[in-house]
Amino acid sequence: METKDFRIRGMTCAACSAAIERGLNDLPGVQQTNVNAMLESARVEYDPAELSVFDIIEKVEELGYEAIVEEEANSGETERQMEIRFQQKRLIVSALLSFPLLWVMASHFSWLSWIYVPEFLKHPWVQFALATPVQFWIGKPFYVGAYRALKGGSANLDVLVALGTTSAYMFSLAATLRWVGQFHQMPGIYYETSAILITLVVFGKLLEAVAKGRTSAELKSLVELQPKTAILVKDGEETEVPAADVAVGDLLLVRPGAPIPADGEVVEGASDVDESMLTGNSAPVMKQPGDTVFGATMNESGRLLVRAARIGKHTALSQIVRAVAQAQSAKPLPIQRVADAVAGVFVPIVVTFAVVTSIIWYMFVQSGNFAAALEAGIAVLVIACPCALGLATPISVMTGSGRAAALGILFKGAQFLETTHEVDIIVFDKTGTITQGKPLLRETVVIPGDWDEQTVLRLAALAEKQSDHPLGKAIFHGIAQRADIDLAGSQDCVRHFEAQAGLGVAADVEGRQVLVGNRRLMHEHRIDISGAERELGRMEAQGRTAMLIAVDRKYAGIAAVSDALKETASAAILRLKQMGIEVIMLTGDSRGTARTIANQAGIVHVLAEILPQDRAEAVRKLQVQGHQVAMIGDGIKDASALAAADIGIAIGNGSEIAMEAADVALLRGDLNSIPDAIHLSHKTMNNMKQNLFLALAYHAIGIPIAAAGLLAPWVAGAAMALSSLSVIVNALRLQKAKLR
Repeated sequence: METKDFRIRGMTCAACSAAIERGLNDLPGVQQTNVNAMLESARVEYDPAELSVFDIIEKVEELGYEAIVEEEANSGETERQMEIRFQQKRLIVSALLSFPLLWVMASHFSWLSWIYVPEFLKHPWVQFALATPVQFWIGKPFYVGAYRALKGGSANLDVLVALGTTSAYMFSLAATLRWVGQFHQMPGIYYETSAILITLVVFGKLLEAVAKGRTSAELKSLVELQPKTAILVKDGEETEVPAADVAVGDLLLVRPGAPIPADGEVVEGASDVDESMLTGNSAPVMKQPGDTVFGATMNESGRLLVRAARIGKHTALSQIVRAVAQAQSAKPLPIQRVADAVAGVFVPIVVTFAVVTSIIWYMFVQSGNFAAALEAGIAVLVIACPCALGLATPISVMTGSGRAAALGILFKGAQFLETTHEVDIIVFDKTGTITQGKPLLRETVVIPGDWDEQTVLRLAALAEKQSDHPLGKAIFHGIAQRADIDLAGSQDCVRHFEAQAGLGVAADVEGRQVLVGNRRLMHEHRIDISGAERELGRMEAQGRTAMLIAVDRKYAGIAAVSDALKETASAAILRLKQMGIEVIMLTGDSRGTARTIANQAGIVHVLAEILPQDRAEAVRKLQVQGHQVAMIGDGIKDASALAAADIGIAIGNGSEIAMEAADVALLRGDLNSIPDAIHLSHKTMNNMKQNLFLALAYHAIGIPIAAAGLLAPWVAGAAMALSSLSVIVNALRLQKAKLR
């Protein structure tokens, strides 16, 4: 299957997106279609063996809309600015032509009869001259949209507007033509109804265009952070080039106060780097040779020479921008289905109801009064426009995900923004998640025997030298720093190195068989460690991870490693408990060590001695018990559990595999981002529900009132615009969402 993104032009409401989805889903080879009226986008998953991009575009055009492959379209910001300018021009012209008609209409109310109105404005032909450009020039997009929708077998906002305004205009034109022969009697005309309605709908479209810009403000600010130029160092020469021309492996000079052009590794120099745009942490981070730096972060103090490792769309910032855009364009499935189901049948039902209303008025309420019947029908058509319904959930998703991104919380899909707050159990990995992930060698114990302490520790360090595990690295570096142990000249003395996941390492070092690992490793190799239990118990009670050392199948000593808790661990876990969420710590460590660390963090439930390959199964067991489980991790060992959990959350600068497997990425190392993510998910869902309630309540109340003849069509038009505005304003409150 392939996935392709399209820019869709011509959509006006949720009914349009529902019609396009139905049409594309009917194509052979289409697996899934996601159309977002708010973003004017479509994502189509299809089988390229059965369907081509051209077929998809052709189908969209057949339905009455225009589709452009996302890569070939103008940037979203450019199109949005063009849309705002277009709607502004339409609104100004429409308002100038409609205002005299509104002036005349206002004078018809007894309580406004004192308003002076020039006599010529009351003339039917003058009103005809003012209303006609509004109806057919300003209103042309509505006719085009209605024709396309009807041609494609659907009905949308344009159909309602075109029907309502054309009815009023044509009735007025007929009355004007009849008046030609009887100048003594002014006709009953409703030019102001059609003109003012179109003006109000255009005003609503302008509000929507502006809202789209506001809701994507955070995404736009991230995009604008991308550096435009870079200083390339080649053969000692410094050349300023466009950042887009940087290639992997290039050496880049980054001066103080300049942004870093690409993700890479520091080759030379040292400096504080402001990474707040990625992590939200305002404290600068010291970077030295060997450290990783990220594109668009700001070099503050020193001169850095950086070798580019990831460029363009592969940089951390580009991945964040892409993930946020995907989250905003995807629909939160369960709640959006409600809106789509309503929108799919809404317009035909409303048109039918409007016709029935007019018939009832003409035959029973005011028998024979066609003008009154027409006015009631038009009011129903206009107040029922589903603008607010189409905006309700997409605008909340856009604003919520944008706000989360600004706080360093990256939801990789709208469905995760919708469901994260439903978790009732959170499973934490220990190393690098609850702890800082920088363990240090704290203590070594070597038993008297065939080997002296220096020899045993030297063999253990050389065995761990090739290990990528944090504990192995801690043992190697801790022993290497001892003055009485020399590791020089020993590069080629290790043979048959093997890292055994969740157990430790085995290697042949200088002709000796060396094991460094936990109890299970020793038991698998049938090594007697009964003499170590007392020391193991003491170390584990102190929260240290004890790694046993065996040489030539004999227990030789222990290297104890410990890792400090993250500063925010206890506070974040307390917040989660206060939210009613059960917290579990999962680790491959021994039960004693795990229990000590859990007590320090305030965690009651512990799953200890869990191998990496068993982590996903541990998560599934909790799910089978009926729990919604979130898994928090940072390493390759957590990837399977992250994927198995209902919500997988990767934290901090975790491994790329973990970040890829997760549903939510927390760019800060601060564990408070976890309750923050749950809180934002909850607030966003509440906001969606509020918006849907506002939209549906507006229709439930407004349509009967309009059918009863208690709303003039122009008042119904104003109410329609206000309903859209209320949904927009409510969603924009998320931009100021406070975290507890």
